[in-house]
Amino acid sequence: MKQEKLILSQEWDKTFPKSDKVEHCKTSFVNRYGITLAADLYIPKNRGAKLPGIAVCGPFGAVKEQCAGLYAQTMAERGFLALAFDPSFTGESGGNVRFMASPDINTEDFMAAVDFLSLHELADPRRVGIIGICGWGGMALNTAALDTRIKATAVMTMYDMTRVNAKGYFDSEDSEEARYAKKAALCAQRLEDLKAGAYKTAGGVVDPLPPDAPFFVKDYYDYYKTPRGYHPRSLNSNGGWNVVGCESFLNQPILRYSSEIRSAVLMVHGEAAHSCYFSKDAYADMVRDSKYSENKELLLIPGAVHTDLYDGGGKNAIPFDKLESFFLEHLQ
Repeated sequence: MKQEKLILSQEWDKTFPKSDKVEHCKTSFVNRYGITLAADLYIPKNRGAKLPGIAVCGPFGAVKEQCAGLYAQTMAERGFLALAFDPSFTGESGGNVRFMASPDINTEDFMAAVDFLSLHELADPRRVGIIGICGWGGMALNTAALDTRIKATAVMTMYDMTRVNAKGYFDSEDSEEARYAKKAALCAQRLEDLKAGAYKTAGGVVDPLPPDAPFFVKDYYDYYKTPRGYHPRSLNSNGGWNVVGCESFLNQPILRYSSEIRSAVLMVHGEAAHSCYFSKDAYADMVRDSKYSENKELLLIPGAVHTDLYDGGGKNAIPFDKLESFFLEHLQ
């Protein structure tokens, strides 16, 4: 399939140090919508003939040079062929309209990454898994319900983006009236964008940080707006998504068939994270009345907040040993 011509940075422009235990290279692949996705491939230096593969994406509004790359590089250090990619319309990936999101297209992005790993000469197509972080945790779980090639899925500090768009944070806007007001505002914005000849962006993480900002906003600021996690291509670090970028999330729930996932799923969340209810509820829905609950697990990290599972939060909060043993067990 013909690929768009992408401009890929060849310098090490990540938010984490480069490991001397892995080889790193830029690559790209095409999804079934014809969008070319940019990716970083991390390859163990000490490797066997065929490797288990893991595709990594997220958080929502981040780029592969941030925590997705950290996860991929660390898993490569532990013997996996790991691919961190930018979703459609963001980062270095293609898509003519920038800073848009779609439950369907973004699920397909993960499936296209599985395509790439399944056909890579170093990978064993029978041993492919995925890791989704934050909003791409929900996308990863949605992909696992659709893609039977995936043998194991890890969902880290998950957001269900359809739920938060339709119902607001903590379901505080869960009413027909509130949803109607959102829809009306978005429809009006579509016309304003067309008249202006450009899409209005919503703004990334608020900066400067208001003194009365809620904790979860401070948590995001501490990652995206400081040297800890800032990246010039990250939407959250800069101008944010298009105002209408997530419009379709309002009436397209994901995770409808999560209870039918036969492959292994590990859900990890910080116990002190504002977003922990997403994982708790999604896990309960996944195992309720399911014939396939034995290989599902919810792991809560005591004291960890949302962004602690982005980069460890300075307290080694990411349970990489657990991730390694989980994938080794289920990617046999």
